[in-house]
Amino acid sequence: MENKIREIRKEEGIKQYILAEMTGLSEGYICHLEKGTRDNPSYKTMVKISRALKRQVQEVFNIC
Repeated sequence: MENKIREIRKEEGIKQYILAEMTGLSEGYICHLEKGTRDNPSYKTMVKISRALKRQVQEVFNIC
């Protein structure tokens, strides 16, 4: 699943470790999602990340 986590995170000026703290996810997991080496996050995870980035889930994760 393609996503825009890194792009939006950088636009917002948020470091990876800060996003990890904001979502309760590990920095390593965030890194893997951004690189695409880990995919299919749960909907709950997508919501956490999207809320932290102040975006809709569909915008961050390119889903319909």
